[in-house]
Amino acid sequence: MASLSLIAGIAAVVLVLRYVFIRLFRPSTVKDLRGPPSPSFWIGNEQDIRYQDQVGDVEFKWMHDYGNAWRIAGNLGEDVLMITDPKAIQYILHTSGYKYPKPEENRGFVRLIVGQGIIWAEGETHRRQRKIMNPAFSPAQLRSFLPLFQHHTQRLIQKWREELVGKGAVFSGATINIAPWLSRATLDIIAAAGFNYDVGALDNASSELHQQYANLFIDSTLYPSMFDTIFKSFWKYIPSDILHFVRFLPSREYTRFRNYTQFMRKFAPEIIRKNESAGSKDIITVLQQANASEDAKTRLSDVEVWDQVATLLVAGHDTTATALTFFLWELAKDPAWQAKIRDEIQTARAHVCARGDEDFSIADLEGLPALQAALKESLRLHPIVWSGQRTATEADVIPLAYPIVTKSGQHISEIPIQKGQKVTISTCAYNRMPEIWGPKAHEWHPQRFLDIDKSKQTGVGVYANLECWQAQLLIIEQQAIAAALLENFDFTIPDKPAVIHRKPTAIMMPLADGLGLWMGLKVKSVQ
Repeated sequence: MASLSLIAGIAAVVLVLRYVFIRLFRPSTVKDLRGPPSPSFWIGNEQDIRYQDQVGDVEFKWMHDYGNAWRIAGNLGEDVLMITDPKAIQYILHTSGYKYPKPEENRGFVRLIVGQGIIWAEGETHRRQRKIMNPAFSPAQLRSFLPLFQHHTQRLIQKWREELVGKGAVFSGATINIAPWLSRATLDIIAAAGFNYDVGALDNASSELHQQYANLFIDSTLYPSMFDTIFKSFWKYIPSDILHFVRFLPSREYTRFRNYTQFMRKFAPEIIRKNESAGSKDIITVLQQANASEDAKTRLSDVEVWDQVATLLVAGHDTTATALTFFLWELAKDPAWQAKIRDEIQTARAHVCARGDEDFSIADLEGLPALQAALKESLRLHPIVWSGQRTATEADVIPLAYPIVTKSGQHISEIPIQKGQKVTISTCAYNRMPEIWGPKAHEWHPQRFLDIDKSKQTGVGVYANLECWQAQLLIIEQQAIAAALLENFDFTIPDKPAVIHRKPTAIMMPLADGLGLWMGLKVKSVQ
C-alpha cells in the first residue's frame, strides 16, 4: 500500500511539472483577447461558470462586455477561448471535420457515464460507429416509433387525469409537478424504442434500471468540488485506459457513475440477446443487425454495442423530458400562444378524423407551425446541452462572423490558435445573441420562428450541441408528446409558484429550493 501511495505521489508530481512546463514554454495566442478577471489561479473562471445560480448568468454578461469571442481563465491559469460567434461555431463543429475533438477530460467524464458509445467517440472511431448506427437512426426508422411515442403519452395523460380526479379538480385544475412525470414517460419511451424494454416508470414499478438512472445528473454533476475540478484538468495527460480507473474513487460523482455503468454492462447484453431471439425492431436490434453485416475490421465490439444502450438513455430521456418541461412552463406563462397551438391541434385532429386515422402522422405534426415555433423558441431560451468544450488538434485560424476588439485595440475577424487550445462553445449565450435573434433575444417570442429573417440564418440552429441523430429523436418525441398534452390539458402558473432555478448540471434541469427536480404547473383538462 505504501509503495502504491509513493507511485501515485511521484506520478502526481510528474504531471504537475509537465503541466507547468507546457504553460511556461508554449505562450498562449489568445492572451490579447479581452475577458473577465480570474477569481482563482486554481480553477479560474470555471468557478464562475460551474457555481452560477442560473445557466447563462455569467456568459450573458461576458458576451455583452467582450463581444462574441473572449478569453477566460481555466484551471491552473490555462487560457480558454470562449465563443458564441456563429461562423466560429459552424467551423469548429462542422466545417473543420474532426480537428476539434472533445477534450480528454470531457471524454473521460462521458466514458464514466456511457462507456465507449458514440457520444464518447471521436475521429475514426466516431466515423465507424456513426456509419454502423445510421440504419438504426434513419428517418424511416425513427418515424416508425411515432405510434409508440403516442401510446406512452396516452398513458401519461391517463395518470394525470387520475390525479386530477383524485383531487376533485378535473376542470378546475390542480398543481402537478410535471418534471418527474415527463422524466418517467420519456424513460419508458426510450427504453421501449431503444431496446424493447418495459421500465414501468409511469407505473412506479420497482425497476432496477429506473432506480439506477433516477437523478443521475443532479446527484453527480451539480456544483463539483474544487479538488475534483482541478483533478480533471490533469486527465488529458493520463492514458485513457489508466484514466478509466478513476471510477473507483469514493466520491459521490464517481460512485453514482460506477454503479450505473456496472449495471448497464450487465443489463445491456442480456436485453440484446433477448430481443435478437424475439425478432424485435428496436433501435439497438437494428444496430446489431447492421453491425453483423459489417467487415470484421470495422465492426463494433460487443462493449461498443452494449454502451450504445447507456448512450440512448442519456440522449433520448432527460434531454427530451427537460426540453418539454421548460416548453410547458413557457406556455403556462403565455396563455394566448398556448391557445393558438391548441386551436391548431384541434383543426388538425378534425382532418385526421375525416380521413379515418386514429392519430397524428409525422406530416400532421410537422404541419403545426405554431407548435413547431414554440418548441424551437423554448429550446433557444433553455438549451438543455448549454455548453460544449473542444480542443484543437493542430494550429489553426478560427473565422468570425462578427469582428471583436482586442485588449490592444485591434479589430479582428479571425483568431489564430495553437495546437492544444481549449475552446468552450457557449450555446446558451449564442441563443441570446442580439445580432441573430434581435433586440428581444432574452424574451420568449415564438413568433420569431414564423417571421424569421432568412438573410440572418446561420448554420448553427437551436440543436447545435446535439448529435444529428439525437436531435432527430428529440424532435419527433417532443412533437408527439407536446401535441397530445396540449390537446388534453391546459397549463397555467399556480398562484404561489416555487422559484425555478436553471442549475448548471451536465444536462440543465429545473430545480427549486427544498423541492429538488421541480416544475409545478396548474393543470386542468380541456373541456
